[in-house]
Amino acid sequence: MSTKPIFSVNCTSSATRLRACCVRARLPFAVAALLLSAQVQAVLPMPASLVMTGELAAAPITTADISQSLTPQIDGTLHSQNSEAEQLLATWRQQVQAHSLAEHTTWRRLLYFLDDKKSLFNKDAFKSLIDSPAFFLSTDGQHDAGAELDALLVALAEQMVAPPESKPSSDAQSAICRFPARTHWLTQRLGIDSSSLQADCPELTEWMAMLNPEQLSIMFAEEYLNNPISAFAHTLLRIDSPISAADPSQIHHAYALNDTVDGDPDDAFAVYAIKATSGGYNNRIEIDPYPEKLAKYLKDDERDAWTYQLDLTPAEVQQIILHVWETKDLEIPYYFTTDNCASEILRLIDVVRPEQDLLSQLPYVVIPSDVVKLLDEESLLADARYTPSDSTVRQAELNNAKAAALGYQNLTNDDASNIQSAARNVASSISAGDKKTIIDHGIIASDNNPIDRHPLQVAQIGAGQRGDNGYLDVGLRLGFHDTLDRASGFPQFFNLEALAATVRFYETDNSKDHEPDRVVLENFTILRGRSFNPVNTAKQGKTWGASVEATRVNDGSQPSGRDHLVGSAGYETGWSWALGSPKAGSGEMPPQLCYALLSGKGQAGRGIHKGFRIGAGVNTGCDYQINNQLRAQAQLQLPYWYHGSSDDPDARSHYWQPISSVGLQYDIDKNQAVRINASYEWQERIDVNDDIQLSYRRYF
Repeated sequence: MSTKPIFSVNCTSSATRLRACCVRARLPFAVAALLLSAQVQAVLPMPASLVMTGELAAAPITTADISQSLTPQIDGTLHSQNSEAEQLLATWRQQVQAHSLAEHTTWRRLLYFLDDKKSLFNKDAFKSLIDSPAFFLSTDGQHDAGAELDALLVALAEQMVAPPESKPSSDAQSAICRFPARTHWLTQRLGIDSSSLQADCPELTEWMAMLNPEQLSIMFAEEYLNNPISAFAHTLLRIDSPISAADPSQIHHAYALNDTVDGDPDDAFAVYAIKATSGGYNNRIEIDPYPEKLAKYLKDDERDAWTYQLDLTPAEVQQIILHVWETKDLEIPYYFTTDNCASEILRLIDVVRPEQDLLSQLPYVVIPSDVVKLLDEESLLADARYTPSDSTVRQAELNNAKAAALGYQNLTNDDASNIQSAARNVASSISAGDKKTIIDHGIIASDNNPIDRHPLQVAQIGAGQRGDNGYLDVGLRLGFHDTLDRASGFPQFFNLEALAATVRFYETDNSKDHEPDRVVLENFTILRGRSFNPVNTAKQGKTWGASVEATRVNDGSQPSGRDHLVGSAGYETGWSWALGSPKAGSGEMPPQLCYALLSGKGQAGRGIHKGFRIGAGVNTGCDYQINNQLRAQAQLQLPYWYHGSSDDPDARSHYWQPISSVGLQYDIDKNQAVRINASYEWQERIDVNDDIQLSYRRYF
């Protein structure tokens, strides 16, 4: 497929021959202009009679405007140029009005009028998101899509009637070179012969030749908790040339189109997170050789990647890339949850597939895995390829070596360490040295294809007993996944929950002392997660966890202490181990997990003694994958709490408060499950020690 831009032509032909051709082509118009010059106003419809108010130009473009916009040559040809331009504009404007092109979904999307985009930040759908004057030909373009369309019509008419000798050596600043995607769409809609639009766009031609776009794929890099910015995964577009489209392993013939945040690396993490979430930074479009970008995920972060070919035609691919040319240097606010790497991919596809309205089908928060699932549901994914990370390749070698050791071959601890060490084992899916190709190690794909995962939101209703009181729990979690959830589609041992709340309704008896309130907020989680990197596997990095939430706790400092709602923040770090037998031929870790973590936590609330307590201790536990539908876990927490000194003789300032808990979940299907949770607090000074609950969970 040719990579030459649609509107680029060769301007090196003989000037004399072009001038002669131009004169012959315009002679009939010049004669007609001389004969009919007195009647032009009466015969040709004026723009004001063709343009509906508010649909096209805000102010009608007159003959004088056109005369001023066209470059005069000689008096004998100026009238013919103007007349030809007027005729073209009159015809085009009639077509635009007849087909309501100014309000066409594709045209508005090319201008960033995202009419169907949901947003928590209340962006105005009646104006473009772009406020840069350079993105528009009309001064009213940001607010009036019709005015921008009419300005493009005038620019095209000027380009068509201008004689070649009047044109500059390069048309880089012409509308055709600046906005090739808009021009291509409009000329197709109006039936304009693109060969008549003579423009030399050297920068665009060079850029398109470099990319040589034939095919697009979406690359999904799995969640990576060791980098908070990547905790929710990442997506980018792979731009394939004809060579890499024919052989996907030839990655040096492909490019990566990555939409990311243009943040300040010197900002503190809290500042960085707030700015990235609230639009305090702009987005940045990066176009890099694909091997460099892929290596960052496979080798640096050690994240598995899934690549899905998009079911787009070569013409649609080229139109998307031409639109990227128009937008790649724009300053657009980046919103981590709504306008991000994943939403930009949907927006680009929406430009060439206006009937599908992909962006409008997602909730306010756009998650990369949701985008992949949506594209699959819309039948836009034609093929899927799994590329294991370096740690997965090493783990596959370790699995094979341990399996061989069971067959009476010796595997020493040093041999195992050499295999699982990233420093000593450079095995990778990317060829060493030139890094030009993907190597197929014959590893069975891990069970982390995001298409297979459960929906990220979950609602639950549960019935339970706390001491002598029965209760009903109603809860909602907006994301993401805990260790009892169905594991398919997620990184192994993945645990990250965000924005979850549970309200509890008690059956109370007023005749008893220390009865709970009838309705209480049991828990509100902002963020809670753990990153497990077992020390006996090829995974690198620490095992750690963190939480920020409001939760109900039992105060063990006073006799018969009641539960209270407190704000809580904690951090834990330690070790984990993967146990059992991994899936044969894969790079998966053994399926069972045990851990021991050192923990620290601070809590504050009006109900507890002194209004605060800080604690340190140990958390140990195991997660057990019984089969694909049934999982269990057990945990023992050993916190030692300190409230500060107190003059109250009945109050303790410090104490142990062990808590043991177990959980079991059975998956009915991908979208439904039942769960049992039970806990016991080993503390004699609290009012209620035990709690057990059976709940139904619906993922959506």
